[in-house]
Amino acid sequence: MSEATILVLDAEPPPRLGRLTGRARILHADEQSLARQLPLADVLLVWDFLSDAVRDAWPGEGHRPEWVHTASAGVDRLMCPELAASDTVVTNARGVFDVPIAEYVATLILAFAKDLPRTWRYQRDRQWRHRETRRVTGTKACVVGSGPIGHAIAATLRALGITTALVGRSARAGVHAPEDLDRLLTRADWVVAAAPLTDATRSMFDARRFGVMQPSAHFVNIGRGALVVEEDLVRALTSRWIAGAALDVFQQEPLAPESELWTVPDLLISPHMSGDTVGWRDELGAQFLELYERWESGRPLTNVVDKHRGYVPGH
Repeated sequence: MSEATILVLDAEPPPRLGRLTGRARILHADEQSLARQLPLADVLLVWDFLSDAVRDAWPGEGHRPEWVHTASAGVDRLMCPELAASDTVVTNARGVFDVPIAEYVATLILAFAKDLPRTWRYQRDRQWRHRETRRVTGTKACVVGSGPIGHAIAATLRALGITTALVGRSARAGVHAPEDLDRLLTRADWVVAAAPLTDATRSMFDARRFGVMQPSAHFVNIGRGALVVEEDLVRALTSRWIAGAALDVFQQEPLAPESELWTVPDLLISPHMSGDTVGWRDELGAQFLELYERWESGRPLTNVVDKHRGYVPGH
């Protein structure tokens, strides 16, 4: 293969691609220059995975890369009908975020069970208020999304003694079908949204779903912001339909300072950081380099996304 051209949709800090020196021509683009440079690329690395620039630029004229890799688990920010219909292979960062996100979810559940947010508030106000807290062993969780992240969350919660049901696109060994979701929600102490964003999952957590949950239940979303109808979650919390929630992803990011979500009672907010542990960017860069070497040598790529489903099939 002659020297290939890799186009990087940049974000700071940039990926470390020094291993490809002399083996590939590397170009850099921002949101403004992507459409102009896209026809020059054999490979597109979407390092700025929070950008919608690919979805906007792809329908234009000219050659398109034969392979697109996004440094994220989700592909909804880049997928458009033209890309889905093309011969271009899309891969994602499957495998990098599984354990960090599972740890983050477990931390949130323990924080809720042990009433840590209130403890921090009382400490700030110099108030000595003894309370009883909740034991997580023996409680029940429902994890929606049966990909590697969902499986990692389920395994971590089970290690804490939490009986955990996993819900996926279809029923299989150890995974419930979508038809079982409402029944599982009525029994769950902890509900975790870890599904990819597809037509079937968009707005799946709405007023009806929050309404069937137990008043003592807590909801956590580390999947995609659009899985949740945010105004319905606000209503569920302010009306005490559920006991609390934690959001790491939102319909609009960053969350605007004037958003009402900041002041909703018993809602924990974090800035899309559940999978971002020390060294995560280096892991993402190393993963792309490994995939590039497979592509360069003509071997089949791993982490290939089903462009119509919006995720990598199977587990």
